[in-house]
Amino acid sequence: MILTAFDYVRPVGLDEALTLLSGTRGARVLAGGQSLLPDLRTGAERARLLVDVRHLEELRGIRSGSEGRRLRIGALTTLAELATHPLVLAGAPELAAAARANGDPQVRNLGTVGGNLAVGGRATDLPVAAIAADAAVELAGRGGRRTVTAEEFAATGAPAATVVTALLVPAAGGSAAFEKTADRATRYPIAATAVRITPDGPRIAVTGATPRALRLRRVEDRLRGGPYTTDAVLAAFRGEPRELFVPGRGTSAEYLGHLAGVLTARALQRAEQAAARPPATGPITRS
Repeated sequence: MILTAFDYVRPVGLDEALTLLSGTRGARVLAGGQSLLPDLRTGAERARLLVDVRHLEELRGIRSGSEGRRLRIGALTTLAELATHPLVLAGAPELAAAARANGDPQVRNLGTVGGNLAVGGRATDLPVAAIAADAAVELAGRGGRRTVTAEEFAATGAPAATVVTALLVPAAGGSAAFEKTADRATRYPIAATAVRITPDGPRIAVTGATPRALRLRRVEDRLRGGPYTTDAVLAAFRGEPRELFVPGRGTSAEYLGHLAGVLTARALQRAEQAAARPPATGPITRS
């Protein structure tokens, strides 16, 4: 039973969808619906109008950009597609691994890239991987299209009356990995980390243990040049203020900081190993 009344419309194109979103206060985008619909049922979310964009082909597809310099992932790409697509496995393995770790097969078959990036009020898997990959989020509004960094998008969310249209991942090189400890009931991350080792040093992002998906630049600086041993990574995390880690679900800030450090050490070690062999395709979620 859905506890809030709303209208429903299925626009013929993106322009009509944007007109509806900008012209109706309380309008919400319906993509995969794996977060929005349960929240409507419980009353955690309310909407006056659902704008269903699931049929818009212009928001689908995964392809390389000009000269292979960028990967464009349409917002309606499902998590199942993201997890197994050859271009993603080769160019953004942290995103593929985050998609594999997300929920269960039903969630992955229906949930979308745009929805996972834009969901508010809880930690999800893709934002942290997108930050580690140095990705950008493409947004469409009545004034046209623009891009923001994945890090900025994690901080601000989608502005009103906009639609996430794509995730843009640069061909930055380096090896990458994702690690997660999930809540057993919800499969949302208690803590998750994504890393990418580049010639300039590691990029490290964490979610679940923190208020939102964050890039940990000070940890990166402490680990620049290695080694990526568990002891070294934990020492780097101990340099972070405890208030960075938000207690919840029976956990303490100290526990979450330690857990995030352990997961980061595993991810960095996995990324080092991945540099010498093809990326793994199996799930790497730990509960």
